[in-house]
Amino acid sequence: MKKTFSIIALIVLIFIIGGIGAVVTDRILFPRLATIEPFSEYHFVKKATDNVMIIEKTEQITVREDDSVNTVSGQAATTVVNIVSTVESQAKDIKSVTAANKNGTGMVLTSDGIIATVSEAIIPENAMYTVFFYDGTFAEAELLGIDPYSDIALMSVDRQDLTSIAMANSDDARPGKKLIAIGHAFGEYQNRYASGLLSHLNKVYNLSGGIVSSSEKLEGVFEFDNDILTSYVGGPVVDYYGEMVGMVTKVGLNGTAQYVLIPTNDVRATLEYYIAHRDFDRVIFGASYLPITKEYAVAKDLPRDRGAIIYSPSGRQGLAVLAGSSAQIADLRVGDIIIAIDEQEIDLDHSLSALIAPHRSGDTITLNILRGEENINVEVTL
Repeated sequence: MKKTFSIIALIVLIFIIGGIGAVVTDRILFPRLATIEPFSEYHFVKKATDNVMIIEKTEQITVREDDSVNTVSGQAATTVVNIVSTVESQAKDIKSVTAANKNGTGMVLTSDGIIATVSEAIIPENAMYTVFFYDGTFAEAELLGIDPYSDIALMSVDRQDLTSIAMANSDDARPGKKLIAIGHAFGEYQNRYASGLLSHLNKVYNLSGGIVSSSEKLEGVFEFDNDILTSYVGGPVVDYYGEMVGMVTKVGLNGTAQYVLIPTNDVRATLEYYIAHRDFDRVIFGASYLPITKEYAVAKDLPRDRGAIIYSPSGRQGLAVLAGSSAQIADLRVGDIIIAIDEQEIDLDHSLSALIAPHRSGDTITLNILRGEENINVEVTL
């Protein structure tokens, strides 16, 4: 009897151990093997993992926003520089020499020493420039040029070891995006910060500073809901990935200063234009116009809701088309609607000035124009 009980107990123990082993093999071992080469290729392993759910342990992490802002701004802060412009003026008495200085913010665009700022942040002519870096070092800088289209100034320093700012694709930016402006705290050689939102993509804003757009000025800017940007002109505005979305610039409009952001893609295009041509000899098309929006088309009963209409507030032809310009040679008239340039349709994402800007003197373009009910094509050499 005792022997029989022992045999039964042994059999039960074997079943229990075997059952536990089967469960472990089926629920733990096989699912793990299914993720490892070459076991994942065996049919019986795949079959054993059917309808098995693997639950991974996750942890909830709380990130304080003030800490994340500090971290994000720190990533881009090393690329922000202080630019000191100095002009020496000599009085009638040869012993009397005074120096006029101007402090401005800029940023490193390339590791080999190209610095970007805007014309408002420097003394643009007959000045000497010194760039102070984040680590306390400084270097003399050469002004490479000021782009009349974007008002961006490029400078060069003799350095090959600089950290350049990361650039986002500004076409992906949307209103409501959290942004951080970085400027330089002049005199202390450290940075200052301002946070806010990308409040508006103003696609019809022209850097000419007037109610009428100029074919020679960049059109389409970002608006930042923090308008206290006096100390940030020439500096970057970055997103929460630490990538530059725009660059602060100052525009004079009817005697008042407005602060807007030049989108990063336009900063990149300015740099590429200079690298390709080593100058900023932009063409002068010579037209004043209004970008057509849906609202304007309805209000003025226009036949199209996109394009660029040749315009002057007074209606005078001489104020809408510059004498001797390519626009005059093309016989553009007040009220003409330019539909396309070289078959690229003009709309709010492809402005007239943006389609003209990449061209060089001597290039020939084809304008598609709507004049009244007549649609005409005109070739003009810039």
